[in-house]
Amino acid sequence: MTRQTIQWFPGHMNKARNEIKEIMPQMDVIIEVLDARIPYSSENPMVAELRGDKPVIKILNKADLANPEKTAQWQAYLEQEAGVKTLAFGHEKAAEVHQINELCKKLVPHKLGADKQIKAMIMGIPNVGKSTLINILAGRIVAKTGNEPAVTKAQQRIKLEDGIMLYDTPGMLWPKVENGNSGYRLAATGAVRDTAMNYEEVASFTAEYLLSEYPELLKARYKMEELPECDWEFIERAGKLRGCLRSGAQVDTHKFSEILINELRDAVIGRITMETPAMREEEEVMVQQQREEAEAKKAAKAEEKKMRLARARKNRR
Repeated sequence: MTRQTIQWFPGHMNKARNEIKEIMPQMDVIIEVLDARIPYSSENPMVAELRGDKPVIKILNKADLANPEKTAQWQAYLEQEAGVKTLAFGHEKAAEVHQINELCKKLVPHKLGADKQIKAMIMGIPNVGKSTLINILAGRIVAKTGNEPAVTKAQQRIKLEDGIMLYDTPGMLWPKVENGNSGYRLAATGAVRDTAMNYEEVASFTAEYLLSEYPELLKARYKMEELPECDWEFIERAGKLRGCLRSGAQVDTHKFSEILINELRDAVIGRITMETPAMREEEEVMVQQQREEAEAKKAAKAEEKKMRLARARKNRR
């Protein structure tokens, strides 16, 4: 199946980016909330661009939905970068969220004192659970939560204990997701509105990965003794087993695609992580190559246009 590129960048996200850029110099610490199932794909490249060398705490949220071994691998990998610390949280570790306060103080000890205040900005893509974390930190409901992306649309400041002022920002993607694989992972985990994606394409991508990396979980969930090798064959066979049928005994692949994606999001299939540090390294190389090829094509077109204009001027003489 041919898959299309997934992009989603509403107007309020562009406004948020400009506002963040304006107040970033005042911040002491950045708290970036990632989805533990897709730590690479949920890492907004604009955060690294805007924060510069400010210390950052990367929160691998929804860790209760992710593969715990893979989460530990990601934490070790991310902390190789200078100034980066990580914490992993899920519903079962909600009480430990206040570790964020302690880590903020350790990262900027020069800002401790009765007359000082630590300014921390919390950032993250849509639907990573940022608002839930904020409400736990604040000890009250200060941020609206929801199961769909882009619930928060404006900045707000929340005064926490320990002399920390938390600056909340809207969930923000970036204008162009260059890595097509990341686009599908974002869609599969719910960071992109369902209206901006094709369920069958996302399910095809998801099934291909799960067949390769989590075959036993698929067998158990969809009651198959043997799995097909092809993602689309799996969707059709599992759809038939689930009774997703149209008239004429045709499999309703859209209906089963919705089931597969929703069961992935809810961890009904199991605790699944959709990417690894090794995959990130490989895909970064791929994206750089695509970037260079695009630049080369652009330069070739510009040179061709320049030569055409030169020939036209010469002919007019």
